[in-house]
Amino acid sequence: MMKKACLLWVGICCIACTAFSQLCTGSLGDPVVNISFGNDLTNRGPLKAGITSLSYINGSCPNDGEYTITNLAFNCFSNTWHLMAGDHTGDIGGRFMLINASLDPSDFYVDTVSGLCSNTVYEFAAWVTNVLRLGACSPNPTRPNLSFSIETITGTVLKKIETGDIPEKTEKVWQQFGTFFQTPAGVSTVVLRIRNNGKGGCGNDLALDDITFRPCGPEIKNKVGVNDINLLQYCENTQPNISFNAVFSQGFADPVLQWQISRDTGKTWTDIPGERSPAYVRQPVTVNGYYQYRVTIAERANAGSVTCRIASNIVTVIISPMPPGPADRLVKGCVGSDLRLPTTEGSGFSYQWTGPNGFQSVYPSPRINPVQFSDSGLYVLNLQTDLGCSRTDSLQLNVYPGASARINPVAGICEGTQVLLQASGGISYQWSPQTGLSNPAAAATLASPRDTIVYKMVTTNAFGCADSANIQLNVWKLPRVSAGADVQLFEGDTTRLQGQITGLYSSFYWLPAYQMNNPGSLFPVVQPDRNTAYTLYAVSSLGCGTVSDTVLIKVYRKIKPPNVFTPNGDGIHDTWEIPGLDSYPGARLELFTRAGQSVFSARDYAGGWDGKRSGKPLPAGTYYYVIDLGNNLPRQSGWLLLMR
Repeated sequence: MMKKACLLWVGICCIACTAFSQLCTGSLGDPVVNISFGNDLTNRGPLKAGITSLSYINGSCPNDGEYTITNLAFNCFSNTWHLMAGDHTGDIGGRFMLINASLDPSDFYVDTVSGLCSNTVYEFAAWVTNVLRLGACSPNPTRPNLSFSIETITGTVLKKIETGDIPEKTEKVWQQFGTFFQTPAGVSTVVLRIRNNGKGGCGNDLALDDITFRPCGPEIKNKVGVNDINLLQYCENTQPNISFNAVFSQGFADPVLQWQISRDTGKTWTDIPGERSPAYVRQPVTVNGYYQYRVTIAERANAGSVTCRIASNIVTVIISPMPPGPADRLVKGCVGSDLRLPTTEGSGFSYQWTGPNGFQSVYPSPRINPVQFSDSGLYVLNLQTDLGCSRTDSLQLNVYPGASARINPVAGICEGTQVLLQASGGISYQWSPQTGLSNPAAAATLASPRDTIVYKMVTTNAFGCADSANIQLNVWKLPRVSAGADVQLFEGDTTRLQGQITGLYSSFYWLPAYQMNNPGSLFPVVQPDRNTAYTLYAVSSLGCGTVSDTVLIKVYRKIKPPNVFTPNGDGIHDTWEIPGLDSYPGARLELFTRAGQSVFSARDYAGGWDGKRSGKPLPAGTYYYVIDLGNNLPRQSGWLLLMR
């Protein structure tokens, strides 16, 4: 009975097919073989070894006996080929196999398929286009001529058809060619072959795409109730039970049905457990998205193998989510403040608000500014998506007295001082920034910033309503005063003070004016006879008082070494003594001959030199001295005459 039914189906298909192509006119199953040659997102390269007798090139215009896998070919052979952009489905990124046939007939494609079911009809097909432009290779272009054959692994031909010559067109035209056959009992592996029957030369250039091998059989339909519908759309809260019905033609002896679902747009299909009857009722789901449904059919003996099933048309069910409602059910408003009614915004949403006092708005989060007590009440939102899913929701607006932030005015402060900032209008306070504040969380806080600053104060009242106020606190800078660097000098010498004042000041003066030639100048000349501290004062022109700086003038005694001494034992000038040297602790004395030879040295020298070196008298003559007084004072040098 099964064999007769299958033969009847094969015969019907043959009658319905053209002489050169015998494609399945019923329903098809999932491809056992599906060679699409990939796209821009997949690896590009040659077919695996043994698939074709042609040579692979990594280019777009193959020569005789070559092929490439590409998605774009243009201006090939002086533009005698059509522009080839995208595969047969029109996908610009989709690749295809572009062939320049060899000079002799050869195999374009050979592959082995295993795991087939016995006594099952399969279709072997491919999409083909002649890439030669109409009028090229005139007057006798070579046209592609292919044969599709299905063979056993021992070479026995089970089915074969020939396309005949595929003519040139004014534009590229993709055509599907192929055949179908029924696997004999005990045959589960076959060889698929697409062969070039023509010879190369000018012409016989073509493209192949989507080579498939798939089960076929009588037509099976997935109807929604009794209707042919391929797309259903519902909102998640309006989903009905959907009744699918499988309707199939004669040709099955003992058919087994299986309903399937796909959640990834048909890439993978999953059997729905227990659903094998002609009717399937889909229940509402809790997860939004795309759901696709189909029913497969096979003879009972083959129902367990997916390579034996044929499948119905696909019905897509789109479940759209409900739009979200307001984020808050209870909203607080404060008199005098700005308020936006909260909701969730999204693309494709439309809004319709209504509320107290005739309030209406079509904006996502409408604004009420300023809020008044009369704005209290219930606000209703009708939110609708572009797919027609709508939700009506509401929120309650309660309005409370608003806070009123105030800060007592302060003109400014002098640098280095502080002022009390006093705020009012609420029960809690927060100042920012916290720079220079004694207590940023108090109504009253001492402020002592270094520079002019703007403080913001936020206060909150007993109802939780907040308000803010700002105050700019100007910091009046004091003048910057420098009396100059400390100076060392010898008694009787003079020095010029180096006073300097920057900033805003009204007047200045020096104290004391002792031994100063011009106290009204920033650069007076002084000649103190003792250590003296001079202070420069500058009076702020902003009323911030007086600023000062002091310079110390340290005065040292001058020393006057004698130039002659006579160490002859007469009791007069027998030693060389230096008056005042004892007032320089740590001073160093050195004596040299004319030749620079040291004859005497001493530190903290308090006595006199007797004109001897190592206890022996030195000859009369001129000697030279160097005195280092320390304290960064200038060295003194000179000569002395030793006479005997």
